[in-house]
Amino acid sequence: MKKSEKEYFEKLVEFGCVVCKRNGVYTQPSIHHIREGMGIGQRNSTENCLPLCPMHHQHGGYGVAFHAGKKAFEERFGTEAELLEWLKARL
Repeated sequence: MKKSEKEYFEKLVEFGCVVCKRNGVYTQPSIHHIREGMGIGQRNSTENCLPLCPMHHQHGGYGVAFHAGKKAFEERFGTEAELLEWLKARL
């Protein structure tokens, strides 16, 4: 991993979960790589990642998690592209 990538990921961790942050709460995130437009086994660039807490990323403890139901997640919180745009405007 390049130094610039590591620094960007650190910014994402400092920012917190993008969904929780929209509600004024900081939660420790994990990094979600946006897969839209990518082939099988490929990862998107570092700039196309979202910080999501475990509950919004995989577990669904708040009712909806991306990997537990993408359609329901995007209906409730917005698409990956919309969340990425919101995030980039605030970093």
